[in-house]
Amino acid sequence: MERSIVSTVSVVSVLLVCSGILQADAAEPQTTRYLIIHADDAGMCHSENRGTIDAMEGGIVSSTSVMVPCPWFPEFAAWARENPDRDCGVHLTLNSEWKYYRWGPVAPREKVPSLVDEDGFLWDNVKQVMENVKVEEAAIELRAQIDRAKAFGVPITHLDTHMGAIVSRPDLVELYVKLALEYDLPILALRQIDAEMAREYPALVQRQEELLRLFKQRGLPVLDHLAQFYEGDTHEERKANYLKCFRSLPPGTSQLIVHCGYDDAELRAVTSSAPRRDSDRRVFTDPAVIGEIRELGIEVITWKQFREMQQ
Repeated sequence: MERSIVSTVSVVSVLLVCSGILQADAAEPQTTRYLIIHADDAGMCHSENRGTIDAMEGGIVSSTSVMVPCPWFPEFAAWARENPDRDCGVHLTLNSEWKYYRWGPVAPREKVPSLVDEDGFLWDNVKQVMENVKVEEAAIELRAQIDRAKAFGVPITHLDTHMGAIVSRPDLVELYVKLALEYDLPILALRQIDAEMAREYPALVQRQEELLRLFKQRGLPVLDHLAQFYEGDTHEERKANYLKCFRSLPPGTSQLIVHCGYDDAELRAVTSSAPRRDSDRRVFTDPAVIGEIRELGIEVITWKQFREMQQ
């Protein structure tokens, strides 16, 4: 089963938890519905790259983030470099979760020994990251990831987190915020944390007030709502769930996290989620879905536009 920051929560319930929140310092209630449709895991493999690019060029996916340690990062970086108008962040990666398709750190292993298992790969899961990773070595690795993306010419618009590993401990959350301020980039941060996410990631709650204060000072945007889901055994069910989500979208700025790919031999060899990733690509390149989003008056934006709105 796929594992992620809100993997067990339905998209509608996550969005509605924060319903009615006002934008910071707004004199009037926020009524416009802005939506960042964000494809995670670019660079993971060739199928994921193809699916993400096709969903951005031929669909309504407005943003993505790339996994720098992965073998197919250079392919996606080349596309991002050649398409600087597209919205691309760095998907800060501290774990390598698949059984046979694994990756190691960008930094030399001898500089980040607490980040790797006995085979030299990044830890399999977030629990292992929490138990083993030294924050000073995580800082070396995550700076190496951001710097490598910059060296490859990726026009970085934001930072986010693979499977929530960097928000699993208070000191890692502190590092996440420090990187945002150091590189002057927004991170995936929420104005309000719902109860389920607070239970799964209590470290976020501990740093929430300070984070909001710092980001307000620096003019960095903060999301009102965040959602992703894996419900739907068939493409038709998933499409219906997404449409239900759009119709229930509350005011403010939301991010919907999706994963786009092709259900081919490569992606099936990597992950059991290949059908869901294929479905996401199909949903967000479907003219009927795109038309519904527009008819609902939802404004699909990028992280770059979100930051400009904040400023």
